[in-house]
Amino acid sequence: MGNSLVTKEQAKELIANNDIQTPQDIMNTLKGMFKEVLQEMLEAEMDTTLGYEKYSRDTDSKTNYRNGYSHKKVNTTLGEIEIDVPRDRNAEFDPKVVPKRKRDISDIENQIISLYARGMSTRDIHEQMNELYGIDVSAEMVSRITDKLIPTIKEWQNRTLERVYPFVFMDAIHFKIRTDGRVVNRAAYVVIGVNLEGKKDVLGIWIGENESSKFWLSVLNQLQSRGVKDVIIFSVDGLTGLKEAIGTVYPRAEVQRCIIHQIRNSFKFVSYKHYKEFARDFKALYKAPSEELALIKLDELDDKWGTKYPYAIQSWRNNWDVICPFFKFPEGIRRIMYTTNVIESLNRQYRKVTKTKSIFPTDTSLEKMLYLATQNATKKWTIRYREWDKILNQLIILYEDRLVI
Repeated sequence: MGNSLVTKEQAKELIANNDIQTPQDIMNTLKGMFKEVLQEMLEAEMDTTLGYEKYSRDTDSKTNYRNGYSHKKVNTTLGEIEIDVPRDRNAEFDPKVVPKRKRDISDIENQIISLYARGMSTRDIHEQMNELYGIDVSAEMVSRITDKLIPTIKEWQNRTLERVYPFVFMDAIHFKIRTDGRVVNRAAYVVIGVNLEGKKDVLGIWIGENESSKFWLSVLNQLQSRGVKDVIIFSVDGLTGLKEAIGTVYPRAEVQRCIIHQIRNSFKFVSYKHYKEFARDFKALYKAPSEELALIKLDELDDKWGTKYPYAIQSWRNNWDVICPFFKFPEGIRRIMYTTNVIESLNRQYRKVTKTKSIFPTDTSLEKMLYLATQNATKKWTIRYREWDKILNQLIILYEDRLVI
């Protein structure tokens, strides 16, 4: 165990001396102790300003003196506390521990933003802040505080990106927004890039109308304007027109449809009794070592299942142009590109923090929450992809003219 602030003996003495019976008694005791420590820190700061300690007799050569106290109420993480701020005759004292004109030393704003980032409603935040700190926090106050994030979000959304990304994942997650007195569906367009160091990063989040290739085109244009000159492989869902949109901005990029999405779409019409066998047969297709062998497996699937489930087979044939790039790559690269799980995992985090809000009042309110959720989620993105050195060397061999290290 790490070092404790108090020993067991000190804790026992604290309980005995303060007649602590309940958790509230603990809070009240800590509040009193914090006030005493804070007061001593203020006195020490005044000693430093004056150049001598309180009650010192050697003051004849001094030109500045203590001049009583001013009462001040401040908000702390333990609630509101009244302190006595020392004054000096020359008004030179400028305390650092409790700055002038500052009434809140508890970092309440960060507390509220943290609760907001976890998806708590304004009512929940109000109740929690009131219970813990005795502070009333209205919905308007939460909004004003979190609005201070807007410049930071804009800066993040427009930051310069890297010149080339070996992998980029794109997907959209849908929410409901209230606008002009009615509820409309909106899409949050999310883009994740894997850089040349093998590390993931959320390149941006765009709030727009229901998912469309036209909006994706505007997203791609913004990525290019922010410095992304080339992408080797895009992994995307099955939206019609998305390949064409990518080709307009990044004509040399490979566009890979998420194999998992393709499988899910194929299996929608498969009877439960055939599900396991059907899945096993399709696994042999997408695990094939080459496109030629994959097409042979697709023909075999057609012979076996085509009569019962024609849509499932035809769906693979219709989308073969965005499925087949997968087969030209070795296993390590396939493992990254064949699924958009990385972005779906992030979307699950978004769902988790937004589940208390069935309808958002504005696009901005949604954007703030998704940004905060992104910052929390990406704190864990510190490790690069497994065997990245090997993967990068394979990509350099395949795309030497585009991957300048």
